[in-house]
Amino acid sequence: MIQYNKTELQQEFLVAEGRSLKKARFINESQFRLIDKNLTVLKTQKNILIRIGFLLLGSFLYSSICGFLTLISIDAISENYQFLVYLFAFIGFIGTEFLTHLKYYCYGLDDAFLLGSQLCLAIAIGISTDGNELTISLILSISSLLCYLRYVQLSMAVLFCISITCSVIFTMFELSAFAKTILPFTMMFFAIAIYFGSKKLLTKLTLPFYYNGLIFTQAFALILFYVSGNYMVVRELSSELMGVIVTANNDIPFAFFFYGFMFIVPVGYVVLSLYKKDRFMLWIGILALFFSIYTVLFYYSVLAIELALTIGGLILFTISFFVIKKIKNNANGVTFQPDRFSQGNLLGTAEILMATQLGLQPETTVESPMKFGDGGFSGGGSGGEF
Repeated sequence: MIQYNKTELQQEFLVAEGRSLKKARFINESQFRLIDKNLTVLKTQKNILIRIGFLLLGSFLYSSICGFLTLISIDAISENYQFLVYLFAFIGFIGTEFLTHLKYYCYGLDDAFLLGSQLCLAIAIGISTDGNELTISLILSISSLLCYLRYVQLSMAVLFCISITCSVIFTMFELSAFAKTILPFTMMFFAIAIYFGSKKLLTKLTLPFYYNGLIFTQAFALILFYVSGNYMVVRELSSELMGVIVTANNDIPFAFFFYGFMFIVPVGYVVLSLYKKDRFMLWIGILALFFSIYTVLFYYSVLAIELALTIGGLILFTISFFVIKKIKNNANGVTFQPDRFSQGNLLGTAEILMATQLGLQPETTVESPMKFGDGGFSGGGSGGEF
């Protein structure tokens, strides 16, 4: 199923961990060069700007191929032009297979063909089904999942999470008006299922190159769970989808539940992240709390802006003070100590594995032959002799 050689992908993972070890000063530059020389097999691009440049170059190449095929075949199939869009998607998959066969991995060129194939596939399905959103999202969910399992590209994991979420939403739209009413609660349960499902898969994970995709899926589930119960999101979607009109005397159904939800959940994220030492959950919780405050101020200007900023600053100072006291002595995870790019025991395991495979020797401190005290080397010492 995986296009790349598993050993080469594992070596790519080890090189990435070696780079983290070098940045954290666990190994020196010469040791990292030895690791990179012995393990690097795949052609990858770590510089994000260069990768974007190759992405643009690959997009130009892909569009040029599609444009040339259009010019030579448009007269023959003028009425069945949707066939060309399917052909464009097929070319994208063929180009991805060709580039990955040449050992290009996250280089930019392969990203262009892979993303382009998914875009053309979505357009082709939309043309064939007269824009049926449910069909498009379902097929994209299957396609992106298969592409992630085969090419191990994080962009496909992102596309899968978005498309499978859209599939659930469009399915609820197709059912009945009552299904639209309970859509926020449905998405909450769906987010819970995604989170615990990915967490269970993470505990059983034996291939390290799928780790980032599962971590992103967990983060996506946390965001989806909060957004599903945010008052602003529920209120605006209720007005858009069901025509609910909110006035000064009435509000959306279960309004008090959503008011409490959008504050309890972010605080719960922050507390749970400190307990579990989960940095991603901490960031999501803090951002969600800020968005909850913005939601309240968007609908209710209860305080003057300068007073709201002052109170908000005092609250943030208080939270920061107690959080720092809580985490300042943590050795790893969420900590107030200097960050050495630690990722729990993962870096230690990678360091041991590299040392055993490559025969790396730890650095030793060379003692100086010159002994201080009692004179010597033609200089004065504590003994007072020359």
